[in-house]
Amino acid sequence: MGTGIVSILLNTLPYNGIWLYWISVVIFAFNVLLFASFLLITAIRYLLFPDIFSVMITHPAQSLFLGTFPMGLATIINMICFVCVPAWGEWASYLAWGLWIADAVISVMTCFTLPFIIMTRKSEIMLSSMSAAWLLPIVSCVVAAASGSIVAETLPDPQYALGTIVASYVLWGVGVPLALMIMVIYLMRLMLHKLPPKEIMVSMFLPLGPLGQGSYGIQRLGGVANKIFPKTGTLSHGAGEVFEIIGFFIGLLLWAFGLLWLFFAVASILRTRKFPFNLGWWAFTFPLGVYATSTCQLGRELPSEFFRVVGTIFSVCVVLLWVLVTWMTAKGMYDQSLFVAPCLADLRERERRKREEMQVEDI
Repeated sequence: MGTGIVSILLNTLPYNGIWLYWISVVIFAFNVLLFASFLLITAIRYLLFPDIFSVMITHPAQSLFLGTFPMGLATIINMICFVCVPAWGEWASYLAWGLWIADAVISVMTCFTLPFIIMTRKSEIMLSSMSAAWLLPIVSCVVAAASGSIVAETLPDPQYALGTIVASYVLWGVGVPLALMIMVIYLMRLMLHKLPPKEIMVSMFLPLGPLGQGSYGIQRLGGVANKIFPKTGTLSHGAGEVFEIIGFFIGLLLWAFGLLWLFFAVASILRTRKFPFNLGWWAFTFPLGVYATSTCQLGRELPSEFFRVVGTIFSVCVVLLWVLVTWMTAKGMYDQSLFVAPCLADLRERERRKREEMQVEDI
């Protein structure tokens, strides 16, 4: 997700150049390699050790990160639309469309099933233990909706584009309101139990994800609807313009709400100052990255030099953070300090209980 959003930002910067384009292409190719490699590793892991999947899917924290899979794939789909479709032609747009359909299905599955699994777990969850990671499976629908607006714009068939737009609005309607409800609970947790532990302090940036991507997605959907609705005779004359205006208005409000959470996140980091490095540091990149895309999109819609400059500043910050976190991650992989699987503790506990039961039966 973090690497993908960096390639998107460099490709779509308001102040761009051919050298930035080729850097974005290189990072895009690197991201595809990363995604394919870790997808293969994950598949092998669960094929060789199938018991791990059951304890992972019911783990209150680790299961939430399943939502990162469709979001990571969405960044690849977007770059296919930005880079491959202009270079390779029509077939690349249908490739992106097929991948997007799969991505949307996986996003819905994670958004619907993971919260329900949390509801039906036997052990209770305390409010004090809640983290912003609860947003991860839900934001997948918001990201898929934004990605659908990009894919719809590249499809040559207006009817296919219309179906993609409608499905994207449904995904946006599922993800954004639910994410806002989770954010209310998270704000209550912060008010009652104060800031999260230092180990997960970076998760304060996660609320920027649904707000930034929700803002970007609703703006893009409105713009594409204004192009596709007249071609397909959808609704009445001028309906597309109404969707575009409403999309910009909602996008601006979500962006403004994101300013509050950006302040909370930055202020929390400055107040804490020192906190240990872990994989949670990647929460610096994607949430702030999608907030940057929303800012740049506002600059295109108005048009506004202010939003373009601020969006560029956010984008540069994301790129620098990505370089830092990538270096720290590579270092942690080398000394094996990052390889931690919390769900394995549950698996060991399950195996211990089985051994005890077998010993009792033998007696």
